[in-house]
Amino acid sequence: MLGNFLTDTGHVRSHNEDSGGIYFNQENQMLAIVADGMGGHSAGDVASSLATTELHTRWSNTKEISSPEQAQAWLNDEIKEVNQIILQYAIDHEECKGMGTTIVAAVCTDYFITIAHIGDSRCYLSNSHGFAQVTEDHSLVNELVRTGQLSPEDAEHHPRKNVLLKALGTEERVDIDIKTISWEPKNYLVLCSDGLTNKVEDHELHQYIIEADSIEDSMKKLIDLANERGGEDNISLAIVQNSPQQKEGE
Repeated sequence: MLGNFLTDTGHVRSHNEDSGGIYFNQENQMLAIVADGMGGHSAGDVASSLATTELHTRWSNTKEISSPEQAQAWLNDEIKEVNQIILQYAIDHEECKGMGTTIVAAVCTDYFITIAHIGDSRCYLSNSHGFAQVTEDHSLVNELVRTGQLSPEDAEHHPRKNVLLKALGTEERVDIDIKTISWEPKNYLVLCSDGLTNKVEDHELHQYIIEADSIEDSMKKLIDLANERGGEDNISLAIVQNSPQQKEGE
């Protein structure tokens, strides 16, 4: 399995409030994370960094995940604990009051992927059926689209497009969307912040991934494209490829 994470401040903002990475547990299983922080001053990067660092630490101490049920329970329990950590940090540090972060995280095994998310950072899957968004944004505009009050076309330019209905670290109770999907060799999983998806169409995302020479090449080109189109936000993405393991001698 191959995976990488890349983030860029963009062309407008002075600092990067995104965080994320590719991490491994004790059995060398992969956890991919993208978090997009928000809050006054520099509190957004505190929230996203806390989320990523805490999940990284917990994952590195985790033994083998052998079933979707285990993966779902791990993501649910650990993200809820991280929610409490972010809330408590904001209580202890007045300058961080009101901070929060989106989170999209995926436990990746050879045969299945379990994805958890809160907010509008997204997960996509590329497989033999094409390219599809796996998560559904927890945003005001997406809720208006879902209930038929707004067309997808109008949603793209809605003035309140960035208003979230859910985030990590902003409420005592947090409802996490978690799902497990199967995948096969040569499939790709893409996790990204809205700094990318607000600038790059889904079909472009797919094209850059399948036509690139490497994961690193596609990530760099996608970030360059988002920056060419304005780069008003931080831009982050993680890509994981379910690459077949080569046997010795091949």
